[in-house]
Amino acid sequence: MIWPVVDEALGTANVSLEAVHAVAVCHGPGLIGSLLVGCGFAKAVSYARNIPLVGVNHLEGHIFSAFLEQEKSEFPFLSLIASGGHTSLYIVRNFGQYEELGRTRDDAAGEAYDKVSKLLGLGYPGGPLIDRMARDGNAEAFDFPRAYMHESFDFSFSGLKTAVKLTAEKNAGLLGNNGFLADIAASFQSAVVDVLARKVQWAIVKTGILNVALSGGVSANSGLRKKIKEMAGENGAKVFLPSLDLCTDNAAMIASAGYHRYVSGDIAKLDLNPKAYLPL
Repeated sequence: MIWPVVDEALGTANVSLEAVHAVAVCHGPGLIGSLLVGCGFAKAVSYARNIPLVGVNHLEGHIFSAFLEQEKSEFPFLSLIASGGHTSLYIVRNFGQYEELGRTRDDAAGEAYDKVSKLLGLGYPGGPLIDRMARDGNAEAFDFPRAYMHESFDFSFSGLKTAVKLTAEKNAGLLGNNGFLADIAASFQSAVVDVLARKVQWAIVKTGILNVALSGGVSANSGLRKKIKEMAGENGAKVFLPSLDLCTDNAAMIASAGYHRYVSGDIAKLDLNPKAYLPL
């Protein structure tokens, strides 16, 4: 499907392949099968058209999704990446200059959403399903744990997931009750959002950096967007939130990061290979 999708994208943008000056591709981290397809296709286009090939780290793409719209953050800024595969907090000092403050020690936030959604019988993907159901629930109905891990910017959601599992098993007869599901969804989401917002707040206080950018699929969550905005306002910080369609994995974010690597002369060779694990 990759060629029809690229062809449609070029047609929608009213741009011919001959007008493209370079091709950027995500070469990791991620699912190796998908990365192999993308890298193979990008290298073929680069070779056939004799245009530069640019390799982009998936996480770097998420960071620079915040640069695709009109209002952009100044450097330095804090970047919270919360998705199905990653939950990380970085200081972004400039293009290509990143300092990791913390990362998840177990499940990523989006992964926790998906697993909890499955536990509750809601379906996949869990993020939007739980977000919608949580709007009708009581976030204080269940006192789920929050792994703040004081003095650390790392994240952990496995204990929260286990607490939801035990609560669901204890109340198995209520899993078909929308009121119960709404309450457990709201309580779970509140715990995730509180931890994410608290870590960002600590980072603002410790670093003095007052610009914050969110990215990744979980950054589309309405509860998180509201909580981060409130926290930022209380701390004199400014938040940059991508539009909802730019939060999840997309080609535009890879192009955004790829552009800056291209203009700086960071060109990949045709032996570029994908890597399932690729630190930023």
